[in-house]
Amino acid sequence: MRSLGKIICYIAVMFLMCSLAGCGDEKAAIVSNIYKDTVVLAAYRHLAPGEKDGFYCSKILDVWEPLITNDEITGKPAPCLAERWEMADGGRTWRFYLKKNVVFHDGSKFNADSVIANIQRMKKGLKRSGFYNLDINNFYPSLDQVRKIDEYTLEFTFKKANINQLYNMMNFGSAMYAPACLDDEGNFSGVAIGTGPFYIAENKLGQYVRLVRFDQYHGEKAASSEIIIRNIPSADTRFAALKSGEIMGVLDLNAMPPVLAEELVKDSQFAVSTCKSTMVRFLLVNGNKFPFNDVRMRKAISLLIDRQVLTDSLYLGYAVPTVNILSYSSPFHKDYAIEHDVELAKKLAQDVLQGERAKIVYCINGAEPLQKGEAELLAYWFGEIGLDVEIQPLEYAVMTDILKKGEYNLARSQQGLPNGDPQFIFNYFLMPNMGRNKSNSLGYVNNRVPMLMEQLSITVDKEQRKHIYDEIQDISVDELPVIPLYYDENIVVYNRKLTGYQACTYGVSLNRIAVKE
Repeated sequence: MRSLGKIICYIAVMFLMCSLAGCGDEKAAIVSNIYKDTVVLAAYRHLAPGEKDGFYCSKILDVWEPLITNDEITGKPAPCLAERWEMADGGRTWRFYLKKNVVFHDGSKFNADSVIANIQRMKKGLKRSGFYNLDINNFYPSLDQVRKIDEYTLEFTFKKANINQLYNMMNFGSAMYAPACLDDEGNFSGVAIGTGPFYIAENKLGQYVRLVRFDQYHGEKAASSEIIIRNIPSADTRFAALKSGEIMGVLDLNAMPPVLAEELVKDSQFAVSTCKSTMVRFLLVNGNKFPFNDVRMRKAISLLIDRQVLTDSLYLGYAVPTVNILSYSSPFHKDYAIEHDVELAKKLAQDVLQGERAKIVYCINGAEPLQKGEAELLAYWFGEIGLDVEIQPLEYAVMTDILKKGEYNLARSQQGLPNGDPQFIFNYFLMPNMGRNKSNSLGYVNNRVPMLMEQLSITVDKEQRKHIYDEIQDISVDELPVIPLYYDENIVVYNRKLTGYQACTYGVSLNRIAVKE
């Protein structure tokens, strides 16, 4: 059997060779620039899925803006379309004062009436999205009514104390659109019309979205008059496009794998920028099937994985090892020491397996080459404790169906934060018959968690709420409904001909990007 060092080296080298050689399924043909004098960027997915998506486009396109955004340094709520706010009655009442002299891309006013129209839209039912589902129950839990005080002041009242409401409303939790672009069912009746520094001038699904500077923007105007963001799913094709000058930068999730980012910046014409991401990468475990229905085996896996070796060797340090499912971008995140104990892992595994070996089906996203390398390394480790791993690379849609049916043992996955409230993550993974606990067949149940979540709904004191958040994180770290691996860094690479290119929690500083004169 090959040594661990040789396996790690082999995986990293093979990934780099495959990427540089273009060994993905996608043809490596590069489409030439569509418009002259336009900044052309690329992402692995189409960032404006269109009318059937609850948000139409990602926040990172700077087309729509929320009432409340996040502070890039602290992760706490920061003003956007709401310039200030007041809380009363222990969190049952929130009053928001809106920014004045803001207009939507169609020239209509942004005011209290448009905010109410957006809230009414949410009340018409859940809107599915490739980013985060637009769900009033997540973003405005126990909302009673929204009342207009004057043209730029609103009052939200809740049936229960909602001291964390600002965190609920951050970013995707309070996206604002012009009422004119919404139909009677709350769906988009054309292109999304927001208040951001760019408007969508053209949207070719699966190809590109063209953004044009909005000259009536209420803040600092965008530095570029036009930006095109192409959809290039393959990392090796994005790499080749950057090298050839067909694109000038990459953005979004998985913008550029660390190995390729390091290869690019060997060339002085390229630079890299990083920032904390909301994304957590982890292993889903099927808690309804042997052997992961036993917490001892989940603990064995967690103890066995050398997360530092994983992040250093495959991600070149562009990741932060963790055992906590709550992102380090959350102000409520708690740090934990990471235990790596192979002997204890072997003992726990053998207590479960009783001297036998178990065959494990490990599902990965076949479109992400680095996941295969990661899976091979983990499979090598898992063999040491009696788990024989069959790696199954799958298309995303197929993998989603398999997870729902529970036809797997382990699966590589990830989760981001749509807003700043950790309850989103706790509901998704720790609450029985909810979120991904249900849809991914985790089968996780701890009766203490629903009690703690109920306490949160009636607890106003900030310190007491912090203790509850900490206890729920303690439970997740101890019982491992999923097995966290590492926190992402948002890694973006760009041509130095551009100025103002900086990685952000969501995407890049799009409105500051320009070509050097």
